[in-house]
Amino acid sequence: MNPKEFEALVADIGFDPVPEKFRPLIENVALMIEDEPDDEMRELIGLSDDETLLGLYVGVPHTERGEWYNLVLPDKIVIYRLPSLEAAEEDGLSVRQVVEETIWHEVAHHFGLSEEEVGRREHDRK
Repeated sequence: MNPKEFEALVADIGFDPVPEKFRPLIENVALMIEDEPDDEMRELIGLSDDETLLGLYVGVPHTERGEWYNLVLPDKIVIYRLPSLEAAEEDGLSVRQVVEETIWHEVAHHFGLSEEEVGRREHDRK
């Protein structure tokens, strides 16, 4: 899938993977696409050479926002194209399914859930 097709897919999905009752609470969050995490990001989050990342939430979780929050740039959810394509192929899933799951996962971080909490909820969803 080329970059334009992937971008169209992410735009089509948007925040649809998030339960409808929570969508209005997603505020000041932009969906971004990058091919893969750069070396600086890999080092910052402690990814080893053999680890991959499908997406990343960068910002202030909804649960930590205060009155001061209106003075900040938008949070962002980055979807990494190349690892998403690889994961789809390796796991026998559609790229759409991988992206939907990744967006759901990263939005859960936006709502303040830890990696462990997100993992438990992902398990319960399946």
